[in-house]
Amino acid sequence: DAAGLPVPPTIVCQHAAAALEAFDALGGDVVVKPIFGSEGRGMVRVSDPEMAWRTFRTLERTQAVQYVQQFIRHPGWDLRVFVIGGRGLTAMRRRARGDWRTNVAQGGAGETVRLTAEEERLAVRAAAALGVPLAGVDLLPGPGGEWYVLEVNAVPGWRALAPATGMDVASAVMRFLTEEYAHA
Repeated sequence: DAAGLPVPPTIVCQHAAAALEAFDALGGDVVVKPIFGSEGRGMVRVSDPEMAWRTFRTLERTQAVQYVQQFIRHPGWDLRVFVIGGRGLTAMRRRARGDWRTNVAQGGAGETVRLTAEEERLAVRAAAALGVPLAGVDLLPGPGGEWYVLEVNAVPGWRALAPATGMDVASAVMRFLTEEYAHA
């Protein structure tokens, strides 16, 4: 957001009372994400005030940081763009299967996709904003056709990406690290 990138409205807090205020301020339909997580584990969508109270009180008791993000209605898919050295190496569309989460590890299906110039530019800008030369950038289409940057993963996995795209991601990473990044 500070870099001028489109991100879903997000409020980070530590106490249940503040999280409940965030829940209301963000429209009463939010995604609560762990600060350190992977593969969609630990994320929960909360759209009921009673469940919000229970969720936020439980997280407060564990002294967890509460990362509360407005839920963005989407068409059931997002893009994972693998950015390397300031360019989009490859990408896949991740389709949800009976859930709002599109993560392949949570049952989503990956398929190869050709990025538009706008999509690649947004992913590259997101990685650059965080100063990471290698990243998995998750882009979500919003209900009005706009794009949101959901996450920039500085240690992206490619277990699902490689078979979905046919790209030998591990070799591309090694080439980048030994030939380009080492000499930069």
